[in-house]
Amino acid sequence: MKKAGKKSYAQQFQEVFKNLCRTRSPLRAWSDSITMIACTISNSVDKEMFDQREQLYLHTIQKYSKDELNDVAHLFAIIVNALEDDPEQDFLGTLYSTLGLTNKQLCQVFTSYHIAELMARLVHEKYTAAINKKGFAAVADPCCGAGVMLIATANVARKNDVNYQSRMFFYAQDIDFTAAMMTYIQLSLLGCVGYVGVGNTLTNPRPSRENLWYMPMNMIQGKLLKTFFQADVIIEGSEG
Repeated sequence: MKKAGKKSYAQQFQEVFKNLCRTRSPLRAWSDSITMIACTISNSVDKEMFDQREQLYLHTIQKYSKDELNDVAHLFAIIVNALEDDPEQDFLGTLYSTLGLTNKQLCQVFTSYHIAELMARLVHEKYTAAINKKGFAAVADPCCGAGVMLIATANVARKNDVNYQSRMFFYAQDIDFTAAMMTYIQLSLLGCVGYVGVGNTLTNPRPSRENLWYMPMNMIQGKLLKTFFQADVIIEGSEG
């Protein structure tokens, strides 16, 4: 992970994050921060779900002081800078694990980026073949965690001269709301086209619209979004 000044982005994040944990548990502070950031991104583009997500945002922020909300904004800026400086990482997933916040009841074990990159290389030929055949490829992760598999897929595509922002559709789903929102934030900041679903993929593989979070790039690549259901979906991988 690259550094900004003397401290890495991860160190900067943890220092600011500690301020939010003074009067609440780290898990609550993390979940609320991720929710606020995800709602901010969604409400900038997804007008259909604006009212519902604005209510979620307002409900969440009322538990925080003005200074604490400034800290959340600072965390958002750090995430943006970290992924801009080094897109080849699972910034949020790594921090989530480092802070010991993974859900033991859901048996969450977040895959390391290097393993995800290896898996992405293994399926690279499949989605390039789909792109050559139909002009685009759809890649899905039914148990996405923080999105490391799809992040790695986007990066492998880019390094192989595939424009993932115009040739690939990314669909992620997770039963855990916070994990799904981590994926949503990171894929949105990387400029991926697609959406993240919240729900059990086995019992509800296509969640209702209120549980689908559309990424901002969809507004630019709307045609690709519409053709998703014509695609041969490639299952990228899943978090354990």
